[in-house]
Amino acid sequence: MATFVLTDASVVINSVDLSDRVSSVTLSVEVDEQEDTAMGDTYRSRIGGLRDWSVDIEFHQDFGSSEVDDTIWPLVGTVAPIVIKPTSGAVSPTNPSYSGNVLVTEYSPIDGGVGDLATTSVSWPGAGPLTRATS
Repeated sequence: MATFVLTDASVVINSVDLSDRVSSVTLSVEVDEQEDTAMGDTYRSRIGGLRDWSVDIEFHQDFGSSEVDDTIWPLVGTVAPIVIKPTSGAVSPTNPSYSGNVLVTEYSPIDGGVGDLATTSVSWPGAGPLTRATS
């Protein structure tokens, strides 16, 4: 896959495909920086430590059956599986799948002012490893 415009990302939470309600998704992976500089070194030396990841998603709110609220509300305070892909197509080397469990730490079912589009944003930390699959 060459350069592309993100228009068809896939987001599945707890086996429910909410892709058609997602307006933005960000998957972030980071590694703790550990300094291992020793006496006699003239430059600082660093190695990677523990990994961490999180996901930020903005949804168009929907209170229907198997939609945003119906899916997320019962998960608050629990660990739930999530799968994210760049497109809704099959998993492949050019459309990898990222999967793991998130701790559903927050959810605002109603968030907005008069005349606003009903949306809700979440930011959840990973709860264990994040796996990348290409087949």
